Amino acid sequence: MKYDIEYACICNVGKRRQMNQDNFICNGIIRKENETIRYPLTGCLKTGEKRVFGVFDGMGGEQKGEQASLIAAMEALFIKETEQPVKELERFCTQANKAICEYADENNIYSTGTTAALLMFCEKEIALCNIGDSKIFRWSMGKMSQISVDHSMPSPFGGKAPLSQNLGIPEDEMLIEPYVAIGKYHNKDIYLICSDGLTDMVPEPAIAKILSSGDIRTAVEKLEKAALDNGGKDNLTIILCKVKWQRPKFSDIFGSK
Repeated sequence: MKYDIEYACICNVGKRRQMNQDNFICNGIIRKENETIRYPLTGCLKTGEKRVFGVFDGMGGEQKGEQASLIAAMEALFIKETEQPVKELERFCTQANKAICEYADENNIYSTGTTAALLMFCEKEIALCNIGDSKIFRWSMGKMSQISVDHSMPSPFGGKAPLSQNLGIPEDEMLIEPYVAIGKYHNKDIYLICSDGLTDMVPEPAIAKILSSGDIRTAVEKLEKAALDNGGKDNLTIILCKVKWQRPKFSDIFGSK
């Protein structure tokens, strides 16, 4: 069965931060340094086109978190469609982690890194990969569920939980273990990939209610507004992807003379 992927993407610095350390990959587009992009990015990808979407939330403040997320986004441009998508996403994580560590060493940066949350739409299934706390949700048949797995440690003081893993950790300190999985998709499924600038500001029931409309162009703008209205304390990146079956042509069903 052939299908299209309708998408919508925003990336906002928020109300509190001076710099946007988030990045993304959406239809082969990433947020290059000092580049102005008109949001939301919207479109529809047909069967056979490269369909990789991802969000990267840079960490480190003055330790160049924006460069870590940019490096990861640039590495994501080289993700290949393959019969082994999980191995390809694991390869991406290994290469992005290495590139970020090399950048840090070359520039005498003590600690920098980024989260990563990616979806790869394959012909018959969907592959996902995440490391850190950027999340992936699926809205399907009236329910929203998180399909990524957070890499975080318990917070001793009840505040923001520190990460247990991210991209940008030297191999001699720890071998990263991104979460990877394969899943099925259904017609009209909506996938949400986001940085914590959304999930820290907007509770999941409110997110689910916005997604329930099914109109992702409107939904991405409403999610952005909700996060900003609730304080906009962090950078904010949201990608929505909606699966839409292609109706078979008459000739495909009965053949043509």
